[in-house]
Amino acid sequence: MPEYLPTAPYRGTRDFLPPEMSVRMQVFGHLYDVLERYGYLRYDGPLMESAEIYERKSGQEIADQQLYTLTDRGDRRLALRPEMTPTVARIIAGNAGSLQFPVRWYSHPNCFRYERPQRGRVREHWQINADIFGSESPNCEIEMFELVHDLLRSVGATEDMFRVRANDRNLLSSALTDLVGCTAEQLPQVFSLVDRWEKYDRDTLAGQAETIGLADKQFEKLGDVLGAGLALLDELPAPVKEASNLVRVLESDAAGLVHFDPMIVRGLAYYTSTVFEVFDVSPENNRALFGGGRYSDLAGMFTSQQITGIGFGMGDVTLMDFLATHGLAPSPRSEVDVVVIPVSEDLGGAARQVATRLRGTGLRTSTPLELRKLGKELAKADKAGARAVVIVGREDWDSGNVTVRSLATREQRQVPLDEAPTAVAALLAE
Repeated sequence: MPEYLPTAPYRGTRDFLPPEMSVRMQVFGHLYDVLERYGYLRYDGPLMESAEIYERKSGQEIADQQLYTLTDRGDRRLALRPEMTPTVARIIAGNAGSLQFPVRWYSHPNCFRYERPQRGRVREHWQINADIFGSESPNCEIEMFELVHDLLRSVGATEDMFRVRANDRNLLSSALTDLVGCTAEQLPQVFSLVDRWEKYDRDTLAGQAETIGLADKQFEKLGDVLGAGLALLDELPAPVKEASNLVRVLESDAAGLVHFDPMIVRGLAYYTSTVFEVFDVSPENNRALFGGGRYSDLAGMFTSQQITGIGFGMGDVTLMDFLATHGLAPSPRSEVDVVVIPVSEDLGGAARQVATRLRGTGLRTSTPLELRKLGKELAKADKAGARAVVIVGREDWDSGNVTVRSLATREQRQVPLDEAPTAVAALLAE
């Protein structure tokens, strides 16, 4: 017996059969449309980059635990991209002289992380990224929040299904040093602790705080700070608040787009001020869907020119879970709209002529590859989701006619060849 290779994909990756791919393409099409209506231009980059750009800027968890790395024949260390932001920073830096800032770009790459596969996490995912480069204006934050709302609305979500929670790392740093009493050296570890705050019980968090070196009173104060909400801003120094774009958003007419939350930190190391996450509010899927933030120096890995940026990445796994939770996932499209069936092999060329006319009007049209009896072809067309067929018979064709048939009502009529596209379109519109 031959030894066959397994048919399952590598663990943490997925196959998408046509019905699932149809759902995905419908969803992504709505998102692309919104992004382009906002003026975002699509770009792409290589699947592999130097491992160094992720090790320097993506954070310890990605660099130490999640990178897929390899060494090429030139002894260069490469990595499959775990995210797109370092790549776009490299592209922006390399082309800065020819760009008119600020720029709005988006992409939809597949990314790879060595994760433990579970709900919401796989090892290969697709992520829509949207970024603005070259502006420090708080209008960038406002546009990001508006864009998030419009993207989710475009796939059927209503405002009561999700919440945008935002923070400013500089505000949190001030609160941790001025109110909690953390040292500058402790801040990175405390940031990591805050990022885990909603994932662990109080005793676990207290133990981790003790490891960092926080006293019991500091741990209690940290809990007060993280639960204070907007009231926290009243306790912070005026200069820190005046420098915060997020505070300016909260004081503007766009304040309703976002909820201030001191617990939002984001794990990626390159964020420098505004950070935000979008949460599903359903008890069945109460988790972060995606997030982003502002980075002031990411392009500094590649150029001396300071190019600030802000953006987010929306992963396909959590997005599809969100749509499924709220019953928003679209149905797969049918394979075709109409099938053109010749009644005999010698009419195959005639059927292809009719199909060409129908495709020219935008109808998804197929013809049989292996002709069978008419009844079987009608059944096959119905199973493929076609709502109409065009039957090409010898006498009709010689007279310049074809027969248009509804698969729903089984009613049919003979029409001139030139009128076939109009007749089919009318039938499909019923």
